[in-house]
Amino acid sequence: MSVLPPHCSAQRFHEALRLFGSIVGETHVVVSDNELIEYADPFAPGPQEPRFAASAAILPGSVDEIREVLRIARSYRLPLWPVSTGRNYAYGGAAPRLSGSIVVDLRRMNRILEVDETLGYALVEPGVTYFDLHEHLRARGAKLWIDPPAAGWGSVVGNTLERGFGYTPYGDHAAMQCGMEVVLATGDIVRTGMGGIEIGRSWQLYKPGFGPSYDAMFMQSNFGIVTKLGIALMPRPASYLLAHLRFGGEADLEAIVETLRPFKLDETIRNHAVVEGAVRFAAGVSSRGEWYDGQGPMPESAIDAMTKRLGIGRWNLRFGLYGEPEIVEAQFSVVKRAFSRVRGVRIEAARYAGDARPEGGGDRNMAGIPTMTAFRMLDWRGGAGAHVDFSPICPFTGRDAMRQYWLAKTRCAEYGFDYYGGFTAGTRHLHHIVATIFDRDDAGQTDAAGDLLRVLISDARAAGYGQYRTHLAYMDLAAAQYDFNDGALLRLSETIKDTLDPDGILAPGKSGIWPRAWRDRRGYT
Repeated sequence: MSVLPPHCSAQRFHEALRLFGSIVGETHVVVSDNELIEYADPFAPGPQEPRFAASAAILPGSVDEIREVLRIARSYRLPLWPVSTGRNYAYGGAAPRLSGSIVVDLRRMNRILEVDETLGYALVEPGVTYFDLHEHLRARGAKLWIDPPAAGWGSVVGNTLERGFGYTPYGDHAAMQCGMEVVLATGDIVRTGMGGIEIGRSWQLYKPGFGPSYDAMFMQSNFGIVTKLGIALMPRPASYLLAHLRFGGEADLEAIVETLRPFKLDETIRNHAVVEGAVRFAAGVSSRGEWYDGQGPMPESAIDAMTKRLGIGRWNLRFGLYGEPEIVEAQFSVVKRAFSRVRGVRIEAARYAGDARPEGGGDRNMAGIPTMTAFRMLDWRGGAGAHVDFSPICPFTGRDAMRQYWLAKTRCAEYGFDYYGGFTAGTRHLHHIVATIFDRDDAGQTDAAGDLLRVLISDARAAGYGQYRTHLAYMDLAAAQYDFNDGALLRLSETIKDTLDPDGILAPGKSGIWPRAWRDRRGYT
């Protein structure tokens, strides 16, 4: 190992590792540099000196083992960094915010504990991936869909805790979560909501329970280790329609958003519709070198030629409609009529029976089928492809969408990057995801990507927007943007942190929340 936990001697660390090995088994304690590469951030932007490095990784196989790991960590004052499977790429992967932390990798806890086909939910452990749950449902012939994010290899628990989203009507994963089991830093075990009843029968059915509701407190936080999580599953529809609309002009974004919003508000369109920019769409089917091999951002003439050759729009809207065929057709007729008012729009739709499996990654995601096609984006610029994401929340108005788009596109161009982005529709907000794609073997691109993210976060705050999720390197910066009453929100989080985790061992610095013991590390990378 090349990194020690902060304030810990090599001798004391080796003592702790022996104790960890006696609990989880020596083969489940990772210490060699070759093996620890798996716990480094593969897409780290900015300077490439060692940052966010794990000193070791521990893979417990049960709640009892987690409790013992916590006991040893408290005794030795060792910081831990829990991950479900560690595939939170573009936001840090499995790497810890505080260098020298020990990663607690929960992938061995991979049981699907329950699937209720009548009420439509599953109860899973952190190591269960979207592929796992999808195949489990298929194997038992369940007429239920999962809602996958862009990359199906991720953990259901991990993605939900990061407030990830997918593309079906169940696309808001945090909203579809119900009931958690959480191990606190003290080793105490809590079941939230109706799970507080020892023989409760409604744990995955009614999130609040009685009194205060705590599920959301454990999302994007460092207040505990979630070991079980309930997630709603979507009943397989009788049929579904997947629409693809292509728009020719950049300025069409405002009309797209204004036309889409009423259909989201009245639930005509219930899924997480996606508005993709031209480069984001093109990166799934081609590489940048086919259209432009020069330095800096692609010129407008190259983008125009690319969209013409590929038959795509400057903006591309994809959405789904789900239900009985006659209802779906009636809904599509209304939506099509509204969007037809946008000059030059091209409208296509494909219709499927509920048990059909469409081709193409984006279409499959909207049909509840996990894929890995999103990673094609890494080939866009060539070399060792990587990306880091700028992820502000945007009010669901055309004016705000255009404002964020021009802000991001202008800054991306200034730092030599194409605007690779798009908007995913909630009900009253849009997730605006802008991926900065770079060659991690090119120091110039890597440094520029790091600088760009920092500037984009500051620009967004100046315009009144905040991040919903960010890379390890920018967690403190993102948290600092929430500055009402001199940062009262962060003070509240740190008060809770110090109460639940007085030794400060769980995920120091996660989401900008630093325990008292490590608060002097804020801002350092």
